Amino acid sequence: MDYHVTLSSFPTTLAELQALPEAALTQPEAVAALTVAALNAYEKNAQESINMLNFLRGPRPLSQLELQFLRERLGGGKAYIARSYMEGATPENNYEPAQPFTVHTQDSHAQIADQGYKKFDVFSGGADSPRPVTLRLKPSTGQWFLWDQILIVDIRIPVSQDPWA
Repeated sequence: MDYHVTLSSFPTTLAELQALPEAALTQPEAVAALTVAALNAYEKNAQESINMLNFLRGPRPLSQLELQFLRERLGGGKAYIARSYMEGATPENNYEPAQPFTVHTQDSHAQIADQGYKKFDVFSGGADSPRPVTLRLKPSTGQWFLWDQILIVDIRIPVSQDPWA
């Protein structure tokens, strides 16, 4: 199934993210979209982005290795990777997304056999195939939490940075 989650605003702090209706974490496709939003905050405020990701991860905060990976992937002038997951963001427009901010996901064909997990494919304007986000259900609350994401891997560079464009 395809989902297009439109966020009413683009959060830059944990408080702003928590104020969004999607932050109830009861709709798994919304949690996947909030993951994209949290990664996008890294460019302006790395600590707030980390706070948002830790909120989305629930009782399992980011490890030191995951924090290092975030620094390497998003802190080195590649913030466009996170923007690429919003509709309208392409290499040709330097990954400037359309507004309102919408994230396109679909149920993954590679679903996890374990009950209580859900996998989504998230579409990027800079990749030929969607990238996975895995969520885990906390039955006691009915909330979905970020379990794993493979979103901040290389994609096509923006045209403005491409010497061959």
